[in-house]
Amino acid sequence: MDKITIIVPCYNEEEVVDLFYPAVHKHVEKIPDCTFNYIFVNDGSRDGTLDKLRQLSAAHDEISYVSLSRNFGKESAMMAGIDYADGDAVIIMDADLQHPPSSIAEMVKWWREGFDDVCAKRIDRKGETWLKRQCANIFYAVMKKFSTSYEMQRDVGDFRLLDRRCIEALKLMRENQRFTKGLFTWIGYRKKEIPFEVQPRAAGSTTWNFAALFNLAMNGMTSFTTAPLRMMTFLGITVSFGAMVYMFFVLTMALLYGDPVAGYPTLLTVMLFLGGMQMLALGIIGEYLGQIFYESKHRPIYLVDEIDGKRMIYAPRPPSTERNTSPRN
Repeated sequence: MDKITIIVPCYNEEEVVDLFYPAVHKHVEKIPDCTFNYIFVNDGSRDGTLDKLRQLSAAHDEISYVSLSRNFGKESAMMAGIDYADGDAVIIMDADLQHPPSSIAEMVKWWREGFDDVCAKRIDRKGETWLKRQCANIFYAVMKKFSTSYEMQRDVGDFRLLDRRCIEALKLMRENQRFTKGLFTWIGYRKKEIPFEVQPRAAGSTTWNFAALFNLAMNGMTSFTTAPLRMMTFLGITVSFGAMVYMFFVLTMALLYGDPVAGYPTLLTVMLFLGGMQMLALGIIGEYLGQIFYESKHRPIYLVDEIDGKRMIYAPRPPSTERNTSPRN
């Protein structure tokens, strides 16, 4: 009998948590030879989400919850769920039911076929603004171009089934500035993509905004590639070479033909261009230094306040690598 843990990060999801369990349960109860339990991770919600989770946990033995001490972000909340999951595999889903529960049966099917990471791939991006679609296209193009150690999966997010092997691998990675989509790809293992169509939110409104998505993209680029630093190096070499060529051109024209040196507008344009390039280079270096700054503190990824009604007074347990590692049939 296989045991699968469904991890559900929650932030201000008071209106949908009551709808999530019955919507998912009616699909998973039809899957043979498989039991499911649920871990809801309350990521410092400011509404009544925690009270709803307490009620669900009291009413259903298969439901438990982990409440973090504050809002640490979805990436950290997913890691908390992974740390406390005890199933042979986990499925990560959003609480708003935009990830269709009907896809779970297909995920389990491919997992039993031997795939370690069964990830749901969006069919399209309808419903998103033009700006968001273009930013996503640019992000994937940059990551594909400059990531040398792995290739980022396009239009594949957090909705996926992960085998225990993947779970234990992810638990080894304790960096604070997390880009989980990249980590899913970086660990490797056998992957299978299945198509799905994003559903409308069951209730409530999203807490994601453009600033949050931009910050996540910046974390992704600075966590998995040094290409921006290398690009600025090549740009500096190119600009320096161009400046030398222009200098020789000006000297030649002045010595041979007596042409006057280019005046104020040209000088100002060159100064502004070089100043802008220097500020851009400093900004890119600053992003990487910021990553080093946060990681050097070695702070925990999250802190737990409450688990199933019990208030915690300690940091989360370290990742375990002692679980059964025998081959899966």
